[in-house]
Amino acid sequence: MPFSQRLSKVPCELENLDKALENLYYQGELSLLNLRKVSIVGARRAYPYSRALIHTLSLALASRNVCVVSGIAMGIDAIAHEAAFPKTIGVMANGLDIMYPKVNKKLISKMAESSLILSEYEDGCEARAYTFVQRNRIVVALGEVLVIAQADLNSGSMRSAEFALNSGKKIYVLPHRLGESRGTMKLVQEGKAELITDIEKFANIFGKIELNQDEFLQFCSNSPSYEEALSFNSQKLFEYELAGKIKVLNGRVCLNA
Repeated sequence: MPFSQRLSKVPCELENLDKALENLYYQGELSLLNLRKVSIVGARRAYPYSRALIHTLSLALASRNVCVVSGIAMGIDAIAHEAAFPKTIGVMANGLDIMYPKVNKKLISKMAESSLILSEYEDGCEARAYTFVQRNRIVVALGEVLVIAQADLNSGSMRSAEFALNSGKKIYVLPHRLGESRGTMKLVQEGKAELITDIEKFANIFGKIELNQDEFLQFCSNSPSYEEALSFNSQKLFEYELAGKIKVLNGRVCLNA
């Protein structure tokens, strides 16, 4: 891991937090802070449905040069980061020299090199219950809007929803079956969140795919599943596989080097 550095100036999105930042440390590409950003949070033990949709959503945002912000936790956070990589920012609840959670060690390392990780805690500081709450306020503040993939009524993601509502940020959620993700469905029922019913339409709010780029190859650069690639453009999937531009490994579509 590279050494953490302290930002000389706090990003404008973080200037008006209720609990002001004394310091902000980083590793990686600060230029990502200049992109349009969408915050994504959700359950650690997410349904396969939630995981698949957030993967597709994060891919769609990254393909439009939009940066995905999350908290590098297990579950939804990790999926969002992986799908959007390298256009992603992770906020940690501990010093950047500590690999937490350990299951995300590889993800944290590659984000420190090619994306961006942030923390208000200096190296050596371990995570505590309150630091996760403080981290969440930074995740929410950095994004233009907050997407909550899945949340129980009493969860950290619902605390993030409070931060968003208090700061006037719009909240979007995924549609779920009755009895599932009660937290996000309560937000919808109370008129505090809007459902995402079309991922491409939602992503287009924040940017368009540049016409001079090959949309399909850009989509495949993030290693989508075969089913996702088939849904995105079945004709090019078969055409490019035959031409040797892409290959399928372990159910995922990758670019041929």
